[in-house]
Amino acid sequence: MTASTIPSIGIDFGGTSIKMGVVKGAEVIAHAPSIATQEYGNPDQLIEAIAQFVNMLRLNHPEVQALGMGMPGFVNFYQGTVYTLTNVPGWNNVPVRDMLQAACGLPVYVENDANCMAYAEWKMGAGRGMSSLVCLTMGTGIGGGIVVHDRMLRGRRLSAAELGQTSIHYQGKTGPFGSRGAIEEYIGNNELAAEAVKRYAGAGIIKTVDECTPRHLDEAARSGCPIALQLWEDTAEMLGCLIMNLMYTLVPDAFIIGGGVAKAGDLLMKPLLENLRKQLFPLLMEDLKILPARFGAEAGLLGAGAMAMD
Repeated sequence: MTASTIPSIGIDFGGTSIKMGVVKGAEVIAHAPSIATQEYGNPDQLIEAIAQFVNMLRLNHPEVQALGMGMPGFVNFYQGTVYTLTNVPGWNNVPVRDMLQAACGLPVYVENDANCMAYAEWKMGAGRGMSSLVCLTMGTGIGGGIVVHDRMLRGRRLSAAELGQTSIHYQGKTGPFGSRGAIEEYIGNNELAAEAVKRYAGAGIIKTVDECTPRHLDEAARSGCPIALQLWEDTAEMLGCLIMNLMYTLVPDAFIIGGGVAKAGDLLMKPLLENLRKQLFPLLMEDLKILPARFGAEAGLLGAGAMAMD
């Protein structure tokens, strides 16, 4: 059997819940119940709960040969250690790989969750067959994964591609790590909603944050709402700044965009391409590809499983 036909277990470790399933190629052929991340007091308890569900999946799928887990934080891929996690306290220098291997008896691979999404898109999704690409996940924050000449770019300290922390304004808003103008301080889901509430209020329209999600703003813009339309144009301009910088730095085969903001489709893509035409060498625009991600909510799970098997 090849790696594409040998099942593995993929785990997508989120700040709210943990999803896992048996992965075979580009499919999840069996799911386990999700685990509520915050219900466990420490890493030992949560790893034990994960191992129980892994072993449950293996009862019906004994052919599984490896396990991969994507985690939202600073992960040492080679050692399988999690240095720190975003929005999950108590996870500092935790030897996740060794703990899970001991509990499950399988080879275990641990990686940053955005890198897992990028791996899925590179190997099986919108970036299949490409040598170099940049994946952007646009949700609560902005994550990224970079492939250069058929290798994941991990960088020194294995912390490359924290694209949400790159600056689009040297005197802009201060991010959580002190950086000025970090892009996820402007176009993360929460920031976009807060800006929408502010602009609606300025026009005498009262809306809550829950009424200004990317989906709501998409619907409003398609109905002709000028506030929503302008928000998407401004979002495209800021995203264009990030892509311009990455294009001049890396010149990848494609940019692949996933997450809630990316679902705006032409509302985002049309002004995004217009902005890039004004900022890039014409030669770079000729074959620039900006593609929607193939995989949705299961991208991290699929990528973790595929990475483990490969």
